[in-house]
Amino acid sequence: MPGEPALRAFPGSWNGAIMDVVIVANAPGLRLAPYHELLIGADMVIAADGGAAALLHAGLQPAQVLGDLDSLDQAQLDALNNLGVVVHRFPRAKDETDLELALLHAAAAGADRIDVLGALGGRWDHTLANVAMLAMPELRGRHVCLRDERQRLFLVRDQAVLDGRHGDTLSLLPLTPEVRGITTRGLLYALEDATLYFERARGVSNVLLDPPGAVTLRDGLLLVVHHDDGGALQWNIR
Repeated sequence: MPGEPALRAFPGSWNGAIMDVVIVANAPGLRLAPYHELLIGADMVIAADGGAAALLHAGLQPAQVLGDLDSLDQAQLDALNNLGVVVHRFPRAKDETDLELALLHAAAAGADRIDVLGALGGRWDHTLANVAMLAMPELRGRHVCLRDERQRLFLVRDQAVLDGRHGDTLSLLPLTPEVRGITTRGLLYALEDATLYFERARGVSNVLLDPPGAVTLRDGLLLVVHHDDGGALQWNIR
């Protein structure tokens, strides 16, 4: 239609050594413009149900759509069908959320990196469930990141590099009752073989001083929340 952006399609499969997948979830008012380069550079883009609407609105065509499709109207479904997008329809009465289905599909396809857009904000129950799903055993060995415009969340099972800018705020939050043997490098508040506890907030609001930093741990699951604020806590930095 006149005035609509030309659609950009993404491949539906990949045979390379590294596979980068972007999943677009169904989030109210999701803006995809800030993620344009991420989307264009992906090997595969998967929409979780209504995430397909955001992609179509941005002039982007997903490779596949998964879900019960209750967030897409008939015109959008017809558009996806006309574009040849592979649509996997599931019953509404199912055990998994649409995003969970998309994560499992990406893992089964062999994704090495999975970036998820639209998983944060909106309903608290969905947001908490989306964070918890980072611990799915099917995602072990893959770098999975929940992205917002100014923050990203990812899980550390053993070790991770902490990329970013000098002054970025990072929080280290246990997802298990205890996370033991935590050692950090490049952070303002250093940890050395430390233990963080699920019900305590000790790991909130650290600062990346010397990027790239690093974190290692011995036991447990550690959530890293990285804020792209480049010095919001400069008054703490010596």
